[in-house]
Amino acid sequence: MAQQENQLEQVKFCCSICLDLLKDPVTIPCGHSYCMNCIKGFWDGEDQKGIHSCPQCRKTFAARPVLGKSTMLADLLEELKKTGLQAAPADHCYAGAEDVACDFCSGRKLKAIKSCLSCLVSYCKKHLQPHYDVAPFKKHKLVEPSKKLQENICSVHDEVMKMFCRTDQKCICYLCSVEEHKGHDTVSAAAERTERQRELEGSRQQIQQRIQDAEKDVKLLQQEVEAIHQSADKTVEHSQMIFTELIRLLQKRSSDVKQQIRSQQEAEGSRVKELQKKLEQEITELKRKDAELKQLSHTEDHSQFLLSCPSVAALSESTDSSSIKIRPLRHFEDVTAAVSELRDKLQDILREEWTNISLRVTEVDVLLSEPKSRAGFLKYSCEIKLDPNTTNTRLLLSEGNRKVTGIKKPQSYSDHADRFTVWFQVLSRESLTGRCYWEVEVRGGGKVIVAVSYKNISRAGGEGGFGRNDKSWALCCFQNSYEFWYNNMETSISGPRASRVGVYLDHRAGILSFYSVSETMTLLHRVQTTFTQPLCAGLWLWESGDTAELCEMK
Repeated sequence: MAQQENQLEQVKFCCSICLDLLKDPVTIPCGHSYCMNCIKGFWDGEDQKGIHSCPQCRKTFAARPVLGKSTMLADLLEELKKTGLQAAPADHCYAGAEDVACDFCSGRKLKAIKSCLSCLVSYCKKHLQPHYDVAPFKKHKLVEPSKKLQENICSVHDEVMKMFCRTDQKCICYLCSVEEHKGHDTVSAAAERTERQRELEGSRQQIQQRIQDAEKDVKLLQQEVEAIHQSADKTVEHSQMIFTELIRLLQKRSSDVKQQIRSQQEAEGSRVKELQKKLEQEITELKRKDAELKQLSHTEDHSQFLLSCPSVAALSESTDSSSIKIRPLRHFEDVTAAVSELRDKLQDILREEWTNISLRVTEVDVLLSEPKSRAGFLKYSCEIKLDPNTTNTRLLLSEGNRKVTGIKKPQSYSDHADRFTVWFQVLSRESLTGRCYWEVEVRGGGKVIVAVSYKNISRAGGEGGFGRNDKSWALCCFQNSYEFWYNNMETSISGPRASRVGVYLDHRAGILSFYSVSETMTLLHRVQTTFTQPLCAGLWLWESGDTAELCEMK
């Protein structure tokens, strides 16, 4: 009893905001007391509303009250602390706006610690005690505090809804089961919960498995990202090294050409200078001889003239000036022309190889897993049309070359090297690489074959049939079954028969998959191989009247 009185004393001196003993107690005009900081903080939040209220009694004040410390209350708290008064225990905390309140508390309510599904009442620790002490109450179902207990009450009969109507998929009370739900498939809520719990566990297992799979995929993708970064860094490094070597090689060749030109310049210059010196010496000698002859020609003594004339007339051998041919501005121009020709060739090579390098860069493509839904496949949908030049004469194209129909009377198509002449086949106009998806609508009572093929497949002879060689892969659609054909080998396939066949191609990964498409997609057959050429979509009809149409993807 003394303990309960002490607890009540503790509650009286607690701040209803912080639920602790009052600190710097203030009393507001309505008479309730709070910690000064607590009520200031509370009113700070109400400032924007322009009106202030008491957190307990909700009385409002037109103007924000001026707070003054309650000295008498503060002195009283100090005296009580000396006697051992502490903050109210947690089980006596009052319920806040977000808490579930005890339904049995009168006046200011404490927090509920449990709700009873049998009583449909929430209890604080004190009022919950009978559920632990009284035998009939011990059978009640206690759960964590809930604000939704009243949702368990039937709005019509005001009874606890302990039944479940499977016909209407709703919770009901016992009276509902014998009145408006009479004759319905009803079970106890507990039985339905057990059933739903099993389904829930199954769903959770699936979700957990998907989480594990997704986490594995995330790790794989992270590894792929790291591999991409490492490969890119390594390739950039190697490319820079290669281009540096090319630049160094060009610089060396430039230096070699320069050195060779300078050497030739020096050699030719020396040779010309030597010839020039020789000619200058010859000119000097000739001038000297000319002066002697001039002097001799003025000699008046005939005998002296005749005696000197033979020796003066003897001249040294002359340099053949006719062998000297000057080509103005044509000394090293041929070298310039040769270097220019090399530059043009290198530019052509770089232009062609740059296109190849760019294609190789853009072909870098992470090999993602195959899509799991039709919406995922549709991301890779491509528009495909049939090539009239490949169409057998017993086939008729329509719908903008998307639909082919088997006919009895041959058509008068013009001769073409690409036309199939034996089998009633046609190839697509487009070549397929990368990731592609398309669908084919198949109708008729015969056999229709949906295929992919290299473009160089034989156009004549039995070896040109789709799936009858190593250049094509074919799904044969019968009325009630499927077969897969490759390299003249047939494989029986089980799967739901549908009028629409989906084809998924990941050329780089070497994946080819055929699907039965209805409300859901069912995998019929998957091929894992290496494609060495671009592929074309192919269709092969066996009977007149049968049709196959490349669907417009939506």
